[in-house]
Amino acid sequence: MAEDEQSWELVVARLVAERGDALVRYAHFVSGGTMDASDLVQDALVKTFGRLRNGYSVASAEAYVRRAILTTAVDAGRRAGRWRRIAHLQAAAETADAPDAASDARLDVIEQLRRLTPRERAVVVLRFYEDLKIDDIAAELGISPGAVKRYLSDALGRLGDALGDLAGRKGGRHGR
Repeated sequence: MAEDEQSWELVVARLVAERGDALVRYAHFVSGGTMDASDLVQDALVKTFGRLRNGYSVASAEAYVRRAILTTAVDAGRRAGRWRRIAHLQAAAETADAPDAASDARLDVIEQLRRLTPRERAVVVLRFYEDLKIDDIAAELGISPGAVKRYLSDALGRLGDALGDLAGRKGGRHGR
């Protein structure tokens, strides 16, 4: 039994060493926050390797962890739905101005991604970060292609409205 434990532990160690940064970046896009991203990866690793044991490569384990990241982020967003309705009542933290326009634009995009619902953010990340097609996104999230199109349309509309001409420079609201 010690060999079995060592085997799956080795996969976890290699996964974190080789793909840990990529998983945190993925979680950052899905969750919309840097602090949330590390916690999300940690939770996904625990959930994944709490069930998986042996016989998995780093690549196949990474696929399971990515799926756990996405599912955990969407579930957490659903649970926090009430908070989103009253979050505007919370005092805003003081922030320093960014030194250049590129940083300002990047921060604006990140802030607007945070304001999307978890399902909208998941669809946008899968479409534009993972470069998945509508049918693949639907299969990944377990929803219909029509629902994916609706979430994507709503999200891009909200992003386009919020970011103004920044979204317009890419050739239209829906980036086609």
